[in-house]
Amino acid sequence: MNNGSSDSAPMSSVDLAWLRMERPTNPMMVVGVLTLVTPLHLAAVRAVLAGQLPRYERLLQKPVDGVLGGRWERDPEFNLNDHVRPLTLAGRAGQPELEAAVSKLASTPLNSRKPMWQFHVVAKYRKGSAVIVRIHHCYADGMALVRLLLSLTNSPAMPHADSSVAAHRKPVAASCTALLEPVMHITGGFVQGTLDLWASSLHMAAHPDLATQRAKQGVAFGSELAKMVLLSNDPLTPLKGSLSSRKQLAWSSPLPLEEVKTISRALGCTVNDALLSTIAGALGAYLRHRQYDTDNVVLRALVPVNLRPPDSPVELGNYFGLVFVDLPVGLRNPLARLYAVHHSMEALKQSPQAMLAYWMLTTVGALPQVVEDYTLEMLTAKASIVVSNVIGPLQPLYFAGAKIDQLFFWVPQAGSIGAGISALTYNNQVHFGIMADSNLVADPAVIVAKFNDEFEKLVLCTISGIPAESP
Repeated sequence: MNNGSSDSAPMSSVDLAWLRMERPTNPMMVVGVLTLVTPLHLAAVRAVLAGQLPRYERLLQKPVDGVLGGRWERDPEFNLNDHVRPLTLAGRAGQPELEAAVSKLASTPLNSRKPMWQFHVVAKYRKGSAVIVRIHHCYADGMALVRLLLSLTNSPAMPHADSSVAAHRKPVAASCTALLEPVMHITGGFVQGTLDLWASSLHMAAHPDLATQRAKQGVAFGSELAKMVLLSNDPLTPLKGSLSSRKQLAWSSPLPLEEVKTISRALGCTVNDALLSTIAGALGAYLRHRQYDTDNVVLRALVPVNLRPPDSPVELGNYFGLVFVDLPVGLRNPLARLYAVHHSMEALKQSPQAMLAYWMLTTVGALPQVVEDYTLEMLTAKASIVVSNVIGPLQPLYFAGAKIDQLFFWVPQAGSIGAGISALTYNNQVHFGIMADSNLVADPAVIVAKFNDEFEKLVLCTISGIPAESP
């Protein structure tokens, strides 16, 4: 497992790219929250982490950006207590207090002179406890963080965390196909084919049909790049504007996964179509709440797509692409909105956009900072929000002996984007959460409250048979 096994090692260009994206307005942290039904002891969490650190030696290292590139350097003064810390909530220690604590931590950059990750253990949350996890994006993307967290958990039938990794790998890795299943095959085949083309030019000369196929893939890749660059900037709505250095987070009560699956099957769409349509509906309702006319408005979301093979080992690092997904926030009819999302997603499944974005991140990470800054601003101006969707384990899990009740995570926003929504499936429920810049969204709970409302509207339209073209 390649998680950095020496005192010093070069950073990959894509990891370096994420390190250099750090801004006061957008700290590059992946943030996770686990709520647990019983009290959790700080010593137990430290014991779990201490037992797993040998598997993730990168967590003992700090990123260093130098003239000749980035390097991972072992922290000679590493102390686990600096990274697994207690946190006490104010007041009644309920959800508002936990959301406030997570918001403050999501707005506070990690110490770059130390390994850039922390577990904050809340011993008292409601009748149980909670854990807030922060890790810089240069260490891990959202999928890697979720898989790391799951490798630290266990189920009643599997009392050791190590033995649970294989059991959870399949459903978690399935998220790479949950959003855009064919994308990996198309883009992965293209990239491998391009490498083969460079390495085997004589073979291509002897096989003109194969050479023609690779040339067409290269043309498609170039065409997609041109299409991405020429995308118009997203419209100026209350979700776009000047950013502050303060993040606000909130999450909703979960949706039953089986109900989402049932509705999706009945309408001939995917679970992801239904979730993205629900998110679009919630954003549209929120914009109208802010007195913004959403008629005919379509916003773009940047959606991460995991590019790891389904059976890859649990390891840190960044290996994902990005796609622009249209969110028809102006369509008030839930069925019309769902089918608009479905058609958009079907078109994306034939696109190499995800791997193209990964290639761009890899490339700009090896170029001067000014090039990365320009590319980042260009791309993020074309979207209003980041939307992440991860399929987690369907059975309940335990962390340090305590049962996990809810599980949330947020990937950071970058450039000019100031809002992010996550959907994570755990224990047969879909958990929605939002992170937004306080200059743009003063009260994210207003958006959160609309997730369940919009899904219920979709259910009612399906049951009542309201046609998609109804106003």
